[in-house]
Amino acid sequence: MAAALLTGCASAPPPAGNAAEPAWYAQTVDQLAELNRAAQRAFQDGKPDQAAALIERGQPLVSRLLHVPKPSLPAVEAASDLDDLYGRMLLSNRNYTWAITLFEKNRSRWKNWTPQTPETARRLKQAEVAIAECDRRMAE
Repeated sequence: MAAALLTGCASAPPPAGNAAEPAWYAQTVDQLAELNRAAQRAFQDGKPDQAAALIERGQPLVSRLLHVPKPSLPAVEAASDLDDLYGRMLLSNRNYTWAITLFEKNRSRWKNWTPQTPETARRLKQAEVAIAECDRRMAE
């Protein structure tokens, strides 16, 4: 009986995620990731206006997620995904200078992220390839 009472008093396991994150943080990351998926589908389906509207809806979420003292990796990835998609849309519309701006933002994010991982290295390379593509097209 005493063991059952002591077991019931044991502390609960810590919640998933960073204990320093505000309660809304993980939910906002999930919302942004879902907006990214929907925008990506719209862009792939040839619906750029719908994709642009979804990207626009995601901007306040990005701002909120990145303005905490130490944004989480999933938050930065979601922000990066939104910028990458927007950059690719601008590239497809021949708005090269604006596209480069977004790809440069991603390059800076991933070049300076610590600790470096295979995924952050992949994202850095992706940004560099996109910048090179913009440069190539501008030179044509």
